[in-house]
Amino acid sequence: MKGFEKITVKGGARTELHDALRLTGAEISINELPAGVGVPFVHSHKQNEEIYGVLEGKGKVTADGKEFEIAAGDWFRISPSVKRQLSAAADEGVRYICIQVKENSLENFTAGDAEIS
Repeated sequence: MKGFEKITVKGGARTELHDALRLTGAEISINELPAGVGVPFVHSHKQNEEIYGVLEGKGKVTADGKEFEIAAGDWFRISPSVKRQLSAAADEGVRYICIQVKENSLENFTAGDAEIS
């Protein structure tokens, strides 16, 4: 059906949904880090904020040099300029979703953007 995309994510170190779902306003990835492993680089963005949801496990996020513990059920947002890096806990892996969108681009949401048929 035109205008509808569906995929099944089976797991793995990183699944990017941009191309698979033909996304035009967001980048979404599902990521898994085994126990004791971290993302191998620190990064920030020029325009895009990131929203993270921890699906399973636990770990930590380092944001501008400050460490925060994260665990299943936690959600957090990071502004574009903040330097960030995620790591799994030493004794447990972490699985999380990352949603990347242009900061300040949301004009309407939920019912404000809906048209009831």
